[in-house]
Amino acid sequence: MTESATDTPATRDFEGVTIPAPGTFDLDPAHTRIGFSARHMMVSKVRGRFAEFTGSITIAADPLQSAAEADIKTASIDTGQPDRDGHLVSADFLNAEKWPELTFRTTGITGHQRNVFTVTGDLTIKDVTRPVELTLEIEGVGNSPYGKQVMGFTLTTEIQREDYGMTWNVAVEGGGVLVGKTVKIEIEGEAVRRD
Repeated sequence: MTESATDTPATRDFEGVTIPAPGTFDLDPAHTRIGFSARHMMVSKVRGRFAEFTGSITIAADPLQSAAEADIKTASIDTGQPDRDGHLVSADFLNAEKWPELTFRTTGITGHQRNVFTVTGDLTIKDVTRPVELTLEIEGVGNSPYGKQVMGFTLTTEIQREDYGMTWNVAVEGGGVLVGKTVKIEIEGEAVRRD
């Protein structure tokens, strides 16, 4: 471990990757985007995000024992089109009135190659919890002008929306359906060390 003369939080080397010393980091909503995309009419993609969320990452002494969690406000979905957003929070999809949050909790880290880690976890949407596998890329560790240690990361995965009871669809002329079944999730963010 190293500690600078200005008493900033320590970093350490883990198999050639610079990672933070053990501690808990909170997601910075001003610098984190929880995004997703899905096919539309089999010819294009619709992209969106969730604007309201909280989450934390706990870096363990053994980095492969680290953990993370997130709580996402379902009604904060934003695809840039209010009518579509209204449909997505309805009972046809997320049913935000009954299930106001989506949750994620890690269950393990199964391996890594340098700064890319394979993470497993449980994703709960509505009343359904299913295991997911995610790819985590550690983008870097630095210190903000305010003396806070910051860790940057990208997290990606794919889910099948029908696995979570979101089966609504419409057939389109010429074959196919209006909404794709696969949803790609990409989180790009920063987490700040907790005091």
